[in-house]
Amino acid sequence: MPIDMHHHWIPKGLSQALRARATAPRLVTGEDGRQRIDCSFSSLAQPEGFDDPQTRLAEMDANGITRGVLSLTPVYGIENLPAQESLPLCRAFNDSVSEMCVTWPDRFSAFAALPCANINVATEEFERAMSLPGMVGALVPGDGFLSAKRAQAFAPLLEAANKRGAILMAHYAKLADDPTAPKPDLSDNHGLRIGTLDMQARLSSNMITFCLTDALKPYPNLVMMSHNLGGNIPYEVERLDHRSYMDRPDDELPSKRIRNAKIMVDCNSLAARGIENAVAVYGADKIVLGTDGTAFGMKWSQDAIREARISDAEKHAILDGNASALLAPFIAKLSAAAE
Repeated sequence: MPIDMHHHWIPKGLSQALRARATAPRLVTGEDGRQRIDCSFSSLAQPEGFDDPQTRLAEMDANGITRGVLSLTPVYGIENLPAQESLPLCRAFNDSVSEMCVTWPDRFSAFAALPCANINVATEEFERAMSLPGMVGALVPGDGFLSAKRAQAFAPLLEAANKRGAILMAHYAKLADDPTAPKPDLSDNHGLRIGTLDMQARLSSNMITFCLTDALKPYPNLVMMSHNLGGNIPYEVERLDHRSYMDRPDDELPSKRIRNAKIMVDCNSLAARGIENAVAVYGADKIVLGTDGTAFGMKWSQDAIREARISDAEKHAILDGNASALLAPFIAKLSAAAE
């Protein structure tokens, strides 16, 4: 009974709000009749029925996905808009996905979208969103956690999430007005450098913050989750240990600290060998299914899990068991609200 914890979606409430905008991010109809999101990533064509829940449910059914945890991709840059622009769009998303969760309580849960350019406004919207049926936590921008120092700016939100025992999904995303952000050279192979090399490197830095600093120590009740297997950590953990032996031989090895950290990762876009490495590094109990919410991703990730040379019990845990345990208290509340 696969549960997809990394499941992006544009609900009708948000698509309507984006159509009403005169500037990016906005939804426009091209000369070819296709609808496109005009945003910082140029113009992104949307598939037919992209905001129709029935279309998404049919895709999930075709790929055997029983529940999707809906989230707003940071690609559009909505969370980085000034608060007065971002907040109405985030509310449109949050209210709409909550309605979907009430209508289909057995199929959907949701991460809230937050106007992260202003952490106080973001925290207020988080509190409001968490009162809505179906919400399990929120998406947070990964660049806010490239170091423990950066994470301090998110303390109000972390405190609010901790009080609610919420799940925070740290997704590859930049911060607004961030002059110290990494600036990769994109003069060639732009898509590969951004969509793979830069993304995985920043997710790896997130994991160092989560696992090898005390940034999350004051928040024992929240669950922090990364995507794409936490970047390159499953491939680089031996190098981390090697450097630790050389530089700090009396310290606990990074591999042990990572293994013991309270962190979850999803397996979105990685293949069987990557999943095998991640099981060895994190443990199968720390990994959940992620697909980006596309039919291609749903098939890719499930095929990767099935092909991985891990036990059937470990495959079950990744496909369903771990997510079921994470979502259980939230699903119980959602079921009560839907009655």
